[in-house]
Amino acid sequence: MKKLLLYSFTCLSLAALLSSCSSKGGNSSSKTGIPYADRKSKNNQSGAFAVATKYKRAPGPGLIPIEGGVLVVGGSAIEVPGVEPNIYNYKRQVTVPSFYMDETEVSNTDWLEYLHWIRYNFPEDREYYYNELPDTLVWRQALSYNEPYVDNYLRHPAYRDYPVVGVSWEQASRYCEWRTSRANEFILREKGILTDYKTLAGNGRGNNNNATAAATPKPTKPFNTDAYLNNQYDDKGKNAPIDYNTQSGAATSTAGGTAAATGGRNNQPRRTATLEDGVIMQPYRLPTEAEWEYAALGLIGNTEYENINQNKIYPWNGLGVSSAKKKTRGMIQANFKRAPGDYMGVGGSLNDKGDLTVPVIQYTPNDFGLYNMAGNVNEWVNDVYRTATFTDADAFNPYRGNYFTNKKLEDSQSGKISLDKYGNPIKENAYAGRKQTWAEKQAQAKRSDSISKSTDPQASVAASTTYQADQRGYRDRQNTLLNEEGVTLVNDKSRVYKGGSWNDMAYWLNPATRRFMQQDESSAEVGFRCAMTMLGAPEISTAGKRSFKNPPQKPYRVSRGK
Repeated sequence: MKKLLLYSFTCLSLAALLSSCSSKGGNSSSKTGIPYADRKSKNNQSGAFAVATKYKRAPGPGLIPIEGGVLVVGGSAIEVPGVEPNIYNYKRQVTVPSFYMDETEVSNTDWLEYLHWIRYNFPEDREYYYNELPDTLVWRQALSYNEPYVDNYLRHPAYRDYPVVGVSWEQASRYCEWRTSRANEFILREKGILTDYKTLAGNGRGNNNNATAAATPKPTKPFNTDAYLNNQYDDKGKNAPIDYNTQSGAATSTAGGTAAATGGRNNQPRRTATLEDGVIMQPYRLPTEAEWEYAALGLIGNTEYENINQNKIYPWNGLGVSSAKKKTRGMIQANFKRAPGDYMGVGGSLNDKGDLTVPVIQYTPNDFGLYNMAGNVNEWVNDVYRTATFTDADAFNPYRGNYFTNKKLEDSQSGKISLDKYGNPIKENAYAGRKQTWAEKQAQAKRSDSISKSTDPQASVAASTTYQADQRGYRDRQNTLLNEEGVTLVNDKSRVYKGGSWNDMAYWLNPATRRFMQQDESSAEVGFRCAMTMLGAPEISTAGKRSFKNPPQKPYRVSRGK
């Protein structure tokens, strides 16, 4: 059998594709040999396929990477004399995928930025602003003089770096959605994929010397990531991705005016960025309970070759709550209530340096680099509360709380999604647990249209499918828990919070402990931090780690018979 080595060559036409192109360098298809579309290529043809071959993942603003792994949930739980045993924990081995998590709790300044954005973009909508105000009345107590905190804690500069409190689970979730779009918009404008900030700043200021600014329309509605990805936010900056699929003769205007005016490589059609381009971040969200417990425990610092040489009760090493290091020996390592009535220690030697909350960066971070994963404020997590969550949930990435939704379609033919008055997608129950056939999809679209046009309140019931979108009760052996009066204590709006607070004893600093509160309630002892899903390989750093050596890519060898 004679073998012939075929080197990579430029594919000029489909008729010339008689053999495969080399994939060396990752710039051509390993299965068809056709080169991928590239800015540097001089032979890009209409209809060419573009691939993000230089994608490098990175955490979003404020986040740090958490390398996942095996966790025994509830494994660090302890029993304290005089404290009721923690019946909420079931020890079970699970696996938590790698993810990103906020280095600190969300602060008052962070929340004030959110409120400022609302007031600036929707100055007439007082309801929107009011709904996102934290409940500062959580500081009021019948027999305690906390009134100064009601007025000052959120807004006064003295507390600017302190964790925001009085925020419900629902408000925290909406903040995550808002943060996603703001962070993505910033990235896209900084890169010039959207109209850059400098150009936007010139709009409406009479800057006649800036022709680009004069030709660029000012956005009429706030940027939303989902709407942008669905091509419903028409803004293409000078560095927007080149559209290699535009038919010849189509308009090639860019954000700076006509393409002819910009010249050079900008004289090419542009498109919006897509997920395939790798520049859009994943959504910010609340961490799952398993993620939170895994991140708080931080066993990565005590692990070598999969052997954990020292377990933990708290986010730091040791059995106690005070530091054992020489320079800080005896100092309390978290903000909590040391004994009934002792919130801060003796004057002249305050044990935790705080009376109520403390700044979000205080004490020593845990081995993942996270601050205040014990004490200061409890933190909301995403899960719906059940006592037996970890005996029922899957062993990989366990979570209870799935309520599957779709973005509501405004036009089923074009795929345009419906947006509310704030530019956010309107959600509706998912139609099916699998990909529908085209016929099923069209039939569902007709049913949805009939629901939206009908004035009959029973129309939605008649047109609904049999698919159960709400999975919060799946495998649930305890849907509700009633007190002695028969009042429901646990339901599908009961959400978990963890970590202990300034008003809790040391028992609650243990990452395995868990409590719950209704998702529309808030407390002076509960705040939150955000997380983000990490895509791709779970290993964060390969430095100093053993690995198999992958062979270098070689040109394809094509065999030919004699």
